[in-house]
Amino acid sequence: MLILPEGLHGAYMRKDLLHHLGRGGLATALAEGRVVPFSRSVLIIRDRMLDFRTRCAAALLSAGRGAVLGRETAIYLYGCTAAGSDRVHLLLPYDRKIRTRSDITVHYGRFDDADVEEVDGLRCLILDAAIAEMLCRGERSTALACADQAMALAPIADRPEIKASIGYRIDHRDDPRGSRQGHYLLDLVTGLPESPAESWLLLKLADAGLPLPEPQHPIRDLNGREIWRLDFAWPEARVALEYDGYEAHVNKRRDDAARDEDLRRRGWKVIRADVSDLRDPTRLIGRLKVELRVSERRTRPV
Repeated sequence: MLILPEGLHGAYMRKDLLHHLGRGGLATALAEGRVVPFSRSVLIIRDRMLDFRTRCAAALLSAGRGAVLGRETAIYLYGCTAAGSDRVHLLLPYDRKIRTRSDITVHYGRFDDADVEEVDGLRCLILDAAIAEMLCRGERSTALACADQAMALAPIADRPEIKASIGYRIDHRDDPRGSRQGHYLLDLVTGLPESPAESWLLLKLADAGLPLPEPQHPIRDLNGREIWRLDFAWPEARVALEYDGYEAHVNKRRDDAARDEDLRRRGWKVIRADVSDLRDPTRLIGRLKVELRVSERRTRPV
């Protein structure tokens, strides 16, 4: 029986598999569909063709010397699911060029060994560097959600230092394009939003020129015991904004109504938002401007 070696997440250099199986064994593996070509030099196990880590490994092997996973791909592998996993993002030194393909996005930049670490055996740009690049050049709402998730991975006491490190990397990129966007988004990063949608909503509020709310604001009783935690709050105005994501709030309308009534008795105005407000925030922004007495829209700086 033909036994395949372990490989890198089911990806192999063709020459290495040839050495292990021999010419006849490799021909059999290909004929039986046990392995299929990913590129001219790389083969992957057919049953793992759709596995994201397998595709990442195959992309790295195909790119060869000096390649690392960057941007959304590295961020996803560190555990930030907001990055998604539909494409593989490769980062290469300027002196390396590879042929582009539909499922791989190639970026070029300067980095050294200290900027690279292995995640699940895959060479990745370190997280703060990947986040800095994403904030500057990535899609804005996704970038903010990724940065919030990345910050949430760290202890609260370490977050200011991590944020400063990301800011330093934004300032010292080879390509300054996007630095203004990067700092704008970094100012919004706290690691406190409990879902990507909350990060997206915060960006809508910032872009509308509203005062920035406090995420995850606690409400305490007279004994100092926390009884509620608000998604967003403007404590001075006693205005709360709650995001109703489907999973968190399905079949909880009665509980939400009771909670809102208790907050109103405590002097809070409760405004609720949902996915429709992410698509078109006009209604929500208008209501918040009234409640917060904001009459003039500031122009967002990016």
